[in-house]
Amino acid sequence: MSGLTLKTPNDLYESTMVSLRSKGKPSSCYAVSEDGYRRRLPVGRWLTRAPDDEELLLDRAVGPVLDVGCGPGRHLAALRRRGIEATGVDVSRYAVAIAREQNATVIHGSVFDESFVGEFETALLLDGNIGIGGSPSGLLARVAELLSPNGRILVEVEAPDCETREVKLRLEGPDDVSEWFPWAWVGADAVGGIAAEAGLETVDQWSTEGRWFAQLHLDSVS
Repeated sequence: MSGLTLKTPNDLYESTMVSLRSKGKPSSCYAVSEDGYRRRLPVGRWLTRAPDDEELLLDRAVGPVLDVGCGPGRHLAALRRRGIEATGVDVSRYAVAIAREQNATVIHGSVFDESFVGEFETALLLDGNIGIGGSPSGLLARVAELLSPNGRILVEVEAPDCETREVKLRLEGPDDVSEWFPWAWVGADAVGGIAAEAGLETVDQWSTEGRWFAQLHLDSVS
């Protein structure tokens, strides 16, 4: 990868969004793990209206909703159209700005910030965001702290045949590459055990349009 510019993951992610919005160029941003596994990031999808499969998932959302790693805010916009109160949180200032253009309520920061508080009925961890920070059980436990006693988490996971593991990733674009950062892949077969570690139970799992999802509740919920 010699000759490429080294950026922070956030800077490379934001430059990809800028290119797509200003020039209409197709996304060419990849997540690459230490073992060489490469996945093209669907940045274009993140910048558009929520598709039908996500609208069906949002039928399960009860407000107020917290969207963790909300990005440019397509789920927040979909919830707003339904009249459901929702708040997003994201570390990207540019993504937050795009979401706010749609009148979404978004906090710039991390869900792990001590100042971040709330009591939400539903939390969203979509687009693989269960991998944030490299510790899925730790992330789920933190999100569970922000739920009401009857709260639920709607989470997107990998296919059942995906190996569940903590990894180091970097982002790669045509002319630049990011620093390494911690992430995790969670297969559908493993989400139940990881949820249990965080004091949650898996009440449903399903697949649509080649994507896999799970609904988690606090253990106190029957």
